[in-house]
Amino acid sequence: MTYFIDRRPNAKHKSAVNRQRFLERYRKHIKRSVEEAVNRRSITDMERGEKISIPTKDISEPVFQHGPGGARNIVSPGNKEFLEGDKIRRPAGQGGGNGAGEGGASNQGEGNDEFAFTLSREEFLEFVFDGLELPHLQRKPLKSLEEIKMVRAGLARDGVPSRISITRSMREAYARRIAMRAPIKRALKEAQEALAAEERKDPVLRNPARVVELKAEIERLEKRIDAIPFIDTYDLRYHQLAAQPQPSSQAVMFCVMDVSGSMTQNHKDIAKRFFLLLYLFLEKHYEKVELVFVRHHTAAREVNEEEFFYSRETGGTIVSSALNLVNKIIEKRYPAGQWNLYVAQASDGDNWDDDSNICRDLLVKQLMPQLQYYAYVEITPHDHQSLWHEYETVAAQFPERFAMRQIVDAGDIYPVFRELFKRRMSQER
Repeated sequence: MTYFIDRRPNAKHKSAVNRQRFLERYRKHIKRSVEEAVNRRSITDMERGEKISIPTKDISEPVFQHGPGGARNIVSPGNKEFLEGDKIRRPAGQGGGNGAGEGGASNQGEGNDEFAFTLSREEFLEFVFDGLELPHLQRKPLKSLEEIKMVRAGLARDGVPSRISITRSMREAYARRIAMRAPIKRALKEAQEALAAEERKDPVLRNPARVVELKAEIERLEKRIDAIPFIDTYDLRYHQLAAQPQPSSQAVMFCVMDVSGSMTQNHKDIAKRFFLLLYLFLEKHYEKVELVFVRHHTAAREVNEEEFFYSRETGGTIVSSALNLVNKIIEKRYPAGQWNLYVAQASDGDNWDDDSNICRDLLVKQLMPQLQYYAYVEITPHDHQSLWHEYETVAAQFPERFAMRQIVDAGDIYPVFRELFKRRMSQER
C-alpha cells in the first residue's frame, strides 16, 4: 500500500490542509459548540476565536487487527470457578476508565480527556455564518463606478510567463518547424536520390568527386535540419486580458432599532447583539454592502456605528418616523434600480396606536416594492401588539420578501438570525 503524506510547510509548523480536513470531518460537533458560544457571549465579544472540545470517543479511528482465529483451548491453573464450556462474563464497570466520564473513581487504569483545540477568529465566524446569505440578491445595472472584471481577450506575442498559452505556443513552434524544414528536406531528398543513382553506376562510369560532393551536401543539410530549434521566442503566445464592465451586485442594509422608553436595557442588549451578528455577517461575506444605522423613538435619526450601539438617547415611540427616514434616504442616495435594498428592524412591538396603520401603508405602498428583503424581530416575552398584527398583513402580501420573528431571550438571537438569513435554494443570481 502506498501512503502520501503532505509535508508542505505552514505557519507555526501546522498543516493547514489537514486542519481543514479535520474541521470538515467534525463540522457537526464544532457547529454545536459554536452555537452555544454565540449564545453566552456579550455584545462586545463576538470576534474572537473559541476553544472547542470533542469527546474522545467521537475522534476514535477504526482499527483492523489480526485475531487469533479458530478454536482455542486455554488452561488456567488454579481455576476454582469455571468449568469447560462456561462463558466468562464481562467485568462490571466501575473505574479503570477508557476515557473521561466513564463511571466512578478508581485507583487503576488510564483514560483520556476530551480533545480540545482552538478555532481562530476567521474559522469561528465561518461556522457562525455557515449557510447564510442575503436573500434575493440581484445583479443591478451599471453605476458610474463600474465593477470591472478582467477577461481573456485573445493572444499576444508579448506577456508575462504566468499567462503563457502552452497549447498555442507549441502549435506555433510545430508550424514553424514544418515550414523551415520543408525546403531543406526536399533538397536533402534530391541529394540522397542523386547519391543513390551515382552509386548504382558502373565503377568505371562512376564519378568519385561527385559522390564526395553529394555526401558533403547531405551532411550539411542534415546539420541544418538539426539546427532548427524545437521552440523559439517567436513561437510564444500569451493570453491577453482586458477590463470588462460587470453588472454591480452592491447592496445597502438599513439597521433600524427602537430606542424608546419601553425598550428596557435587556431588550436593547438583545437588539444590539442581533445587529452585531448582522454587521459581522455582512463584513465577512460581502465586499459591496453599505450599512445605514437608524435609531428612533418619537423621531428618527441616521447615526454612525458607535452612536447606534452605545447612545443613551430615548423617548416615546413612533415607528413610522424610522420608515419615513429610510424611504427618504433611499430616494436621495440609493435608487432601487442600482442597489439591492435590505432593512432589518428590531423593536419591542410597542407603538403609538394610530401609528401602526401608517407603518403598514408605508411598507405596502412605498418601501416593499423597492426592497429585496425586510426582516423584523420583535423582542418581547409578552403577547404581540398592534404593530405585529399590522406587519402580519404586510407579510401576507409579500411572503417571500418580508419575514418576522419573535425573540424572548438572548438564547433566541442566533437561531432567529439563522432563520432570517438562511440560504434559499431558489436564490436569484
